[in-house]
Amino acid sequence: MTATPEYAARDNRGDNGVRICSTGLTDTRDLPGSVEELADLAVGTLDWTGSVLPALRLLGRRVVPVAELVPDAHAERVCVGSAPVLDRTEIATWVWPEMSDRVPPAAARLSGVLAPARHWRTALTAAVPFARFTNAAIVVPRSVSDRDGFVSTCLIRARQFGVAVLSADENSVRVELEGRSFADSAPVEQTAVSRWVNEVVYEQLLASETPAPSHN
Repeated sequence: MTATPEYAARDNRGDNGVRICSTGLTDTRDLPGSVEELADLAVGTLDWTGSVLPALRLLGRRVVPVAELVPDAHAERVCVGSAPVLDRTEIATWVWPEMSDRVPPAAARLSGVLAPARHWRTALTAAVPFARFTNAAIVVPRSVSDRDGFVSTCLIRARQFGVAVLSADENSVRVELEGRSFADSAPVEQTAVSRWVNEVVYEQLLASETPAPSHN
């Protein structure tokens, strides 16, 4: 495989608002379990594939990405020395028509984004920006989903944006609303935002000790 000069050996990182939330997400004190435990349960319930990555602050929202490597694209980038690029200004040029053959391939497949929170409005605010280009789901306590008015407030709002709603207690996670699925839909057109998120997720996959294999 021949290296393409336009994107070989780039490593333009820097502080672009990406931060691992080592102490967990905010607004999660009343959740019936840790964010990691709830994310694992939610991914199994939703049948998403990939690794549950550490909670991140992306686009000003704290979320938990679920993703896997794209083997061919990852191998190509390894061959040409193309590390994840986090410079949002540079990535903004990647979607220009004249750049179509000059940028590295997307090497991560984002299965979805989870937003656990004790209040459904907080969770939905975090999840909605990602629902435009990937599966998105919120996880709230069962005590919240069992309240009167939950259907006429949270579920109606979530349905408008295609966001799945899950409720959790100490032992299980239950689907309250199915979200829009990107699994069988046509590929979503890449934007500067979705491509930047993909690069952030790619970096986190490489940093994880055991990234999940791709399921073809």
